Amino acid sequence: MDHVEQIRSRLASTRFPDLAAMMEGYARAAVERARLDYALRLDYSAESIDALDDAVTRASDTPEMNLDFEVRLWGSYLGELLRRRYAGLWEMTQYPGGLAAVPAIEVRGSKLFPLMKIFRRLTDSNEDDLRSFYEMVTGRLGSPARVN
Repeated sequence: MDHVEQIRSRLASTRFPDLAAMMEGYARAAVERARLDYALRLDYSAESIDALDDAVTRASDTPEMNLDFEVRLWGSYLGELLRRRYAGLWEMTQYPGGLAAVPAIEVRGSKLFPLMKIFRRLTDSNEDDLRSFYEMVTGRLGSPARVN
């Protein structure tokens, strides 16, 4: 069994107590996958956004890619990076124009949809890179939250 299947199997068999715990668990798995499969370091810093984009690009080039799993894995990491920076909260909310509720980050009254960004990045080769997305988000939200 390769790393992807081991990680996917472990996550599928884990009972997470709530959405935040699940997203944190998937984000930790993204860190593990990036290290084991791509020799990339994801550390929740702004600098790691380029490594995340590289991992997502490489995952999209895999012929047997499981889109749903890859979206949850990398989208959780992107969401955790933003949630930690801005002391946001995970919540299930309806995506604008969508029919179903999806995980989102609530920050200062704004809703961020990191899984949807990863979905578009995996399925649309013309989609902006994650650095551009990150800079747009941080430009709109401004300074990070203070940690006491």
